[in-house]
Amino acid sequence: MTAPAPPADVPARPSASAQRLIATLGGFGALAGLLIVSVFVVTQPTIRANKAAALAAAISEVLAAPDRYDTLYVTADALTRELPSGANAETAEAVYLGWRGEAPVGFAVVANGSGFQDNIRLIFGYDVSSAQLLGMLVLESKETPGLGDKIYKDAEFVAQFSQVHAPLVGVKEGQGNGLPTELVMITGATISSRAVIKAINATLERVGPLLAAYDVQEPRP
Repeated sequence: MTAPAPPADVPARPSASAQRLIATLGGFGALAGLLIVSVFVVTQPTIRANKAAALAAAISEVLAAPDRYDTLYVTADALTRELPSGANAETAEAVYLGWRGEAPVGFAVVANGSGFQDNIRLIFGYDVSSAQLLGMLVLESKETPGLGDKIYKDAEFVAQFSQVHAPLVGVKEGQGNGLPTELVMITGATISSRAVIKAINATLERVGPLLAAYDVQEPRP
């Protein structure tokens, strides 16, 4: 019997050099980075425009649709129309003075506070002369769906922030004394309710004196 022929040698697959692999990976990485940067640059104007539109709508809501508003920047000792030296217009703290005709409506003020899940960012309207809130709107929140998110979904809770006097006092349902400073907190979401109240009180304690000292009758540009 004839012995079977030995198998033919399988040609070895040429191995890529380490330099070639590094060059290929580096090329793909550079391309991916370029695409990310390009998308960021292209979308930034749209993102800024959307944020500005959302803020304008929020100011309008908490100040009951003023005709216009002035942007005022918060410094250590005063409000100023001019952006502080070295500050970024997108990150500098600002308040917004609303006007209806030639009469000032009130200030729209942004506040931040720690909720049950994460930071709560909100805006509220404030009338200095009466120390009353004019309205409140939650801008950003990650509170628990069905519970903490009632701070902006519960119409009755939100409505309380109109004409209530500062500093605010949170009370549980059925336990208040009918004082003009009281707000009934949401049952099952007292932590989130308190966070909103605390954020507004803390912000007014800090910037309230600046709002009161600002001459709202000074000439507007």
